[in-house]
Amino acid sequence: MSTSVLYMSMSVDGYISAPDDFLGGPEGHRLHEWFAPGGKFAEVTGPAAQVMEEMGADGAVVTGRRTAELMDHWGGSLGGRPIFVVSHRPPGPAARFDYPLVTYVTDGIASAMKQARAAAGDKQVYVQGGYTAQQALAAGVLDELHISQVPVLLGAGRRLFDLLPAEIELDIVRVIDTPEATHLRYRVRR
Repeated sequence: MSTSVLYMSMSVDGYISAPDDFLGGPEGHRLHEWFAPGGKFAEVTGPAAQVMEEMGADGAVVTGRRTAELMDHWGGSLGGRPIFVVSHRPPGPAARFDYPLVTYVTDGIASAMKQARAAAGDKQVYVQGGYTAQQALAAGVLDELHISQVPVLLGAGRRLFDLLPAEIELDIVRVIDTPEATHLRYRVRR
C-alpha cells in the first residue's frame, strides 16, 4: 500500500503563505527559495537533493480545490500523475473538460485518498494544501509530513496547523539541515 506524504515549505513561525496567498517575500516565493531561487526551478544539489527526489517519487496527488485552482490544476497534470481534488462542489469547465487526469472528489478526503492510493500503486501519494492536510490528519489518512522549515519569520498569513481536532503524535523519521531550509520528515503515530 502506498504512503501518503504532505510536502510543505513553512516559515519558522508556522506560515505556509502570506495573507495574499503569496509565499512570502517581496516577489512572493520566499518559502520556495530553497528549490526555486527567484521563482525559477533550479537543480537542487547536496543533501536537499534527496528531498526533491522523494517529492518526485509519487504516483498520484491529493490536493484541495483552492490549491488546485491557484495553480490552474498544474495544466491538467503534475508530471503525468493523476490529481485528485477534494471539493464540496463539482469542478469548473476547464477542470471538467480540458484536464482528463484531474478528478474532483466530492465525498470527502478519505475517498480522495483511497482513489489516489489506487492510482499510485506502490508509489507514494503527494498531499498538497494546508486545509487538505488538516482534513487528512483529522480523518487518519495522512501517513507522513515532510516540512521544509525555511529560516524566515513571515509574521502573518496562513498557518499550516490551525485547525486540528486533537493532539497528534509524530515520530521523527529524518532531519536534513541545509543553509536554505531544515527538512523534517515525520511519521504520524497511530
